[in-house]
Amino acid sequence: MRTFTTGDFDFALPPELIAQHPAPERSASRLLDGTHTSPIDRVFRDLPALLQPGDLLVFNDTQVVKARLFGEKPTGGKLELLVERVLEGGEVVAHMKVSKKPPVGTVMRMAGGWEATLLGRWPLPDGPLFHLRFSQDPYEVMARHGHVPLPPYITHADEAEDERRYQTVFARHPGAVAAPTASLHFDEPVLAALEARGIERAAVTLHVGAGTFQPVKSENIAEHHMHSERYRVPETTQAAIDACRARGGKVVAVGTTTVRTLESWAKTGQAVGDTDIFITPGFEFQVVDRMVTNFHLPRSTLMMMISAFAGYERVMGLYQHAIAARYRFFSYGDAMLLEKKVSHEANCGRLPPEGLTRNSAEPALR
Repeated sequence: MRTFTTGDFDFALPPELIAQHPAPERSASRLLDGTHTSPIDRVFRDLPALLQPGDLLVFNDTQVVKARLFGEKPTGGKLELLVERVLEGGEVVAHMKVSKKPPVGTVMRMAGGWEATLLGRWPLPDGPLFHLRFSQDPYEVMARHGHVPLPPYITHADEAEDERRYQTVFARHPGAVAAPTASLHFDEPVLAALEARGIERAAVTLHVGAGTFQPVKSENIAEHHMHSERYRVPETTQAAIDACRARGGKVVAVGTTTVRTLESWAKTGQAVGDTDIFITPGFEFQVVDRMVTNFHLPRSTLMMMISAFAGYERVMGLYQHAIAARYRFFSYGDAMLLEKKVSHEANCGRLPPEGLTRNSAEPALR
């Protein structure tokens, strides 16, 4: 099997293709159908017709919190916090942007009149994040005084549009600092069309962290340390997957965060926990048959994941097509429909290995 380096997942993207604002309507974005021999240009609202009755769409129902907070040190120096995780007792774990890091014990005055006390680094004394205690409930503070944590490649400050559109229509559980962006294309008409076609829906929860934007700095992929995120696969979703398998349907994951959740559950058997799973070419997918996903950053772990899923050459070819066809990229950009590599090859007339059917390789899901 080929050995990949980080540079293999690089590509040249014209800056003007980075979407700075969402499409006027959620489902009016474009959809690149990558499930055929050649790419097909579609509109996202075509998705229900591309799936079959009995298929199961699995969404990530996390809710983005307004995790970007501003304040100042006792010396008057400005600072910015990006809350990564809320702990018990008014404590949080956060990224800190400041000219000079304050010492442990510093009480910082935050915009809105509340305070944040620095307790140390996290998870270890030399950890990359900061452990703080807020003087008020973290969720209330973020709701009242926080800003939408737009990705670093979106250049404008958050606006009222972002508070509404950088959130899915089915967000339920607060805790993410980045949106599950493939789900941003779904609106009520598309959801209704899916239901009318007999396509089932289920949900998992993965609280997306800022680590999703962390660059892969080493050319040796094995040296990259993957960030950790909290997830949950409800029993109702586990049962829905079993039922989908029993009727011969396909499990369609909406977004890489859903893939990350489902494959972590399949690998560990744990329905609730933290995952630092790193999916690269050669990974054996056990749950997901198809994936709806946005276009990702060059040299990113997400490029590695989708290449593992649909095949490296195929993914890079689809990206070349998307750039030539002027698709919009990243969080507010357009979407793609991908099929797992072995499934795609079978659909092209290639038979699976002798004695192996599509379902015989599936694990006994818990």
